Amino acid sequence: GFAVNGDMARLTALTITLALIADFTLLPALLITIDRRETMTASTPTRSAPTAALGAILAVGAALGLAAAPTPAQAQSAEAKGLAIVQEAERRDLGWGDFTNDGEMILRDAGGNETRRVWRGMNLERPAQMGEGDWSVIVFSAPRDIDGTATLTQAKIEPSDDDQWLYLPAVKRVKRISSSNRTGKFVGSEFSFEDLGSQEVEDNTYRWLRDEPCPAQAGGLTCHVVEGYPKNARSGYSKRVAWVDTTNYNQHQVDFYNRRGDREKTLSASGYQQYAGRYWRPARLDMVNHQTGKSTTLLQTNYRFGAGLSEGDFNAQRLPRLSR
Repeated sequence: GFAVNGDMARLTALTITLALIADFTLLPALLITIDRRETMTASTPTRSAPTAALGAILAVGAALGLAAAPTPAQAQSAEAKGLAIVQEAERRDLGWGDFTNDGEMILRDAGGNETRRVWRGMNLERPAQMGEGDWSVIVFSAPRDIDGTATLTQAKIEPSDDDQWLYLPAVKRVKRISSSNRTGKFVGSEFSFEDLGSQEVEDNTYRWLRDEPCPAQAGGLTCHVVEGYPKNARSGYSKRVAWVDTTNYNQHQVDFYNRRGDREKTLSASGYQQYAGRYWRPARLDMVNHQTGKSTTLLQTNYRFGAGLSEGDFNAQRLPRLSR
């Protein structure tokens, strides 16, 4: 039953395809020959048969989806184009699995005074279809007053809130970060706990604004400028505006707008390098708070993809052991 129907469907499709090929190749030549003969005896010129026939053929082709497809800019609304850009950026970064890296955090106050901290990171890719975002761990090793402090983030797809824990060695306790504290500063930096979570496509709605030259650190590339509006009502932001280059779809700048609609912070990414022949990661992240004049820099080095991490390495109860 199903096999016969399948064979008949394939035969029908083959017949239609061959007929279309014949229409496009043989019919125009035949009509032109007939037209030439008719033209020799006709006294009043009219629209030629081949022109009308070719118009009909093209109309059939368009109806069957054979005409040239419009470009994304022509076919999409600003909202659809914004979503397509973010989806393409995500598609290009799928499959990295896991990686570790080392880093330094530099905190600057409004007067330019600096405090430096050393940390290491662990990251695990999670399948979005399970309603989860990526997981990450950050462990500080210097200076002494923050040595051993660790945080675990298990990102979720909206409307669920991210799960986050903070281990404080001074009190030897793992503290769960409530969703109401997601806007709080992470260890006194200009990054909030919300900023630590992976931004999944489903977390926001999007709108393409324009294409323009990327920020200076991108080295002359062109960027899509896309607005993202958080779906979570507990987000600390009313929107984010991101500059995503049109070449590798890397994100070079993000402006963060608070709930009042004021631009509060700007994140700049620079020094992108490619790892494992495919995955791009920035060597430097700078977060500037426009309202306080403070800033935080993250320097990231020694990316190691395929480190063999598993779900068990991202358990809140393991934070005290990881901090040693």
